[in-house]
Amino acid sequence: MAYAAKDYNTLIGMEGFSETLLKNHFTLYQGYVTNTNKVMDTLSEMAKGGKIGTPEYAELKRRLGWEFNGMRLHELYFENLGGKGALNKGGKLGKKLVEEFGSYENWEADFKGVGTVRGIGWAILYQDN
Repeated sequence: MAYAAKDYNTLIGMEGFSETLLKNHFTLYQGYVTNTNKVMDTLSEMAKGGKIGTPEYAELKRRLGWEFNGMRLHELYFENLGGKGALNKGGKLGKKLVEEFGSYENWEADFKGVGTVRGIGWAILYQDN
């Protein structure tokens, strides 16, 4: 299954994000899509050649996680940009954040702190069902 990069050019001009920043991230995203497909193709060929048990195959499997996650995280990021409303602090999520962190402000400070941690640069709020 080959993946195709989605077009997020409609985000250009969005308040708070320079065109250069967005285009740089679009390029990174396209690279992750390309590399995900390349790694998947190589793994398929290795499997057909009976090389599943090799260290090279294992390393490429690990690399697939990196490339695929980079692709998918960029898609989720781009698709969630541009919301107009603030968090409903009385809603389910707002109440859960207060329950877990003591206040919305405590959660926000923690979330921003996670975003500044040196590393790959992802901070994600999600609900695990």
